[in-house]
Amino acid sequence: MMDFLSAYGPMLIALAIAGLFAGLAAGLFGIGGGVVIVPVLFFLLDSLGYTETAMHVAVSTSLATIILTSVRSVMAHNKRGAVDWRIIRTWSPWIVLGSVIGILLAGYFSKQVMLGIFGTVLILFAAQFYFGRPGWKLAPEMPVGILRAAIGAFNGALSSIMGIGGGTLGVTLMTLCGMPMHRAVATAAGWGVAIGFPGAIAAMIVGWGRDGLPPFSAGFVNLPAFALISVFTVLMAPVGAALAHKLDADRLRRLFGILLGLVSLRMLWQALGL
Repeated sequence: MMDFLSAYGPMLIALAIAGLFAGLAAGLFGIGGGVVIVPVLFFLLDSLGYTETAMHVAVSTSLATIILTSVRSVMAHNKRGAVDWRIIRTWSPWIVLGSVIGILLAGYFSKQVMLGIFGTVLILFAAQFYFGRPGWKLAPEMPVGILRAAIGAFNGALSSIMGIGGGTLGVTLMTLCGMPMHRAVATAAGWGVAIGFPGAIAAMIVGWGRDGLPPFSAGFVNLPAFALISVFTVLMAPVGAALAHKLDADRLRRLFGILLGLVSLRMLWQALGL
């Protein structure tokens, strides 16, 4: 037992801290924890020597954690009648398709490509948090037809490649298309299941038998990380939501935007091998 704790104790403690921070961020800012979980997991696994698979495992494990948190979130929002189930039904097939395609592509990407994609998109998220305004609109309603299929598949693919849920991209899209913020947050939570479940299953299959995986991994999904991060994320999300009502929301969003910007630059730095 002591040998197990000495070998894996630091990693388990770091994973628990990642879950706490991810849950807090999810509650505070209404986003999925993936934008926090993926960088923390990557830097942790990279420092432990799992350099070549660190980014793939971080992304895939984050997708697995999204399943439980999204189900819990959408059920809570549904009790308040805030979920637009029509949007979930009509968009989910395309999001599922995109999620599977994204993970299949990611299986062939190098660590540098994965870091480059994540870091580049994270800069855009950082800018949205720092400069974004709730009143910005691009369209009066959500797209339909071919445009819905294309955007839904792209959303699913990019989300699965980055290991993030529907909240980060979905809330932005829905609010830009005229949906009220509370309804967008509630509905986007349902997209998280459509992204996380097929993405995690595909990641297990694609990563099965790969060399250089951390211990106790099922393909690219690390099971201890999945368990610990899921538990602590679920515990901390309500705390973050409560704090959000007591703190200066605009200042918090800008500070978080700065933090995301610094993290993205660090990941791009590594992607370039500098």
